[in-house]
Amino acid sequence: MTTPPNIVLVHGAWADGSSWSSVVERLQAGGYHVTAPQFPLTSLADDVARLRQVLDFQDGPTVVAGHSYGGQIITALGTDAPNVAGLVYIAAFGLDQGESLGALLSQGPPTPALAHLFTDKQGFGWLSEEDFVNHFAADVDPVRARVMYAVQQALAGSAFTDVMGVPAWKSQPSWYLVASNDEAIPPAAERQFASRMGATTVEIPSSHVAMVSHPDEVARLIESAAQAVPA
Repeated sequence: MTTPPNIVLVHGAWADGSSWSSVVERLQAGGYHVTAPQFPLTSLADDVARLRQVLDFQDGPTVVAGHSYGGQIITALGTDAPNVAGLVYIAAFGLDQGESLGALLSQGPPTPALAHLFTDKQGFGWLSEEDFVNHFAADVDPVRARVMYAVQQALAGSAFTDVMGVPAWKSQPSWYLVASNDEAIPPAAERQFASRMGATTVEIPSSHVAMVSHPDEVARLIESAAQAVPA
């Protein structure tokens, strides 16, 4: 019997590993070994180092899924990710070489979820409660959304200026879930990311946090990736 690949889930900014809880439960029920670690969000280099640390103790091929800024982390693995078998982007950034988050986001007006982003004295960005509940997690029950707001992890400002090297999706098969009601990353940008990486793409009517509001669809896409990659 073939052993299924491992699955590593990478959370984004203003979130933590618990944002994947409902997806983890579904994937574990399907027999997958799943890891959803915490990322420091102190710099892109620190976050990539944490991902490599987690990948080092995976036994065998691994599918890596990233949400939002988590897509930046998995993309920054570049060509040096020997046990990664596939990449899954959930309403996530999929930058190309030479691009940065800040340059991309500056191409248009701030999205509703980021309209009142503020920076603390240490240079970390935070979301306001109103924007988090009403826009970032717009289709999540407000009680749960406020809990998510309470446990948000701020993102280092340097993450917006870090320039992408050779992206991992250039050499790895990829899958992409477009959240058509996303108010953090414009859905048109998500479609562009998916198209240029040649990703197998699905689109659902979800807010930015699709893994919370639509865990069935997210788990299904990750599982389809796991079934498609070599064991």
